[in-house]
Amino acid sequence: MSTSDDSPSMALIVRKDLNLSAGKMAVQCAHAAVSCTMSSRKANSRLMERWLNGGARKICLKVDDLQSLQQLAGQAQAAGLVTHIVKDAGHTEVEPGTITVLGIGPAPRRSIDALTSQLKPY
Repeated sequence: MSTSDDSPSMALIVRKDLNLSAGKMAVQCAHAAVSCTMSSRKANSRLMERWLNGGARKICLKVDDLQSLQQLAGQAQAAGLVTHIVKDAGHTEVEPGTITVLGIGPAPRRSIDALTSQLKPY
């Protein structure tokens, strides 16, 4: 196994059908990253420390729609990975409760890549 495959990473998956502004997308991704980080600290503190010490790698990817995001969330959960689905409060661009972003990880990069290799960067 190569070093890059073993290094922890986080994936932030955004719904492109919502056409979020860059600022809104950044904030929604931040919500996912913070929640995943907090959950991971409890679930796997050693992996968390490796992720933080290795630069806290994150990738931002896109899916077509809600169904694709939910399917990916289910696959990540079935693989035992930390996930967080962001539901917007609805104060600005989308209706309250709209699911905008899925965070996955931190997890070994190979695990993230296995789930997201077909997705394109945002």
